[in-house]
Amino acid sequence: MSHRVVLAANAGRPAEYPADGLPEVAFAGRSNVGKSSLINALLDRRRFARTSNTPGRTQRLHFYRVDDRYYLVDLPGYGFAKVPIEVRRAWGPMVRTYLSTRGPLVGVVQVVDLRHPPSREDCQLADWLAEYRIRHWVVATKADKISRGQWPAHLATMAKGLGLDAAAAAERLFAVSAVQRDNIAAVAATIAAATAGGMPWPPTHPQE
Repeated sequence: MSHRVVLAANAGRPAEYPADGLPEVAFAGRSNVGKSSLINALLDRRRFARTSNTPGRTQRLHFYRVDDRYYLVDLPGYGFAKVPIEVRRAWGPMVRTYLSTRGPLVGVVQVVDLRHPPSREDCQLADWLAEYRIRHWVVATKADKISRGQWPAHLATMAKGLGLDAAAAAERLFAVSAVQRDNIAAVAATIAAATAGGMPWPPTHPQE
């Protein structure tokens, strides 16, 4: 299904974020893990979200307005050593501020690479999202790079590393291929359900 999509904002600070209050689903993950390709697949577009052979290129928040109903937000990638140190230092505060204070945020898609166990940064992000009680799903990309028979073992490794029990993994962990479109429809349906009511998901901060 094709969508009406507009790049509504390319933001580096909160004053540049959209102000219309539409629900937002953010995409977070390591640089070059396939966030932009996943977004393109979900939008049924080939080259709408910016992809790059240079990891770490996305250093601002890209807000894609979909059908005038909700936003998909491409967050800057993390964990790439060649990104200038001042940019890496800015990533944490910028993304943490967005995730912990953004009223229209209804959930976060954490994007990981199915072929490999979760990295230290992947685990830190998962722990942080859980600590702040931010609704999130884990989408393991590049499933076409390994045989389908290997998926269960790799998914089990991913779930264990990210602290997902069997019930949580069954509900919130997806193996996908943006190339072959495996499980793209399932992820799209999850996002549609999360944004359908237009209800904000205010972050609930942990008790001090």
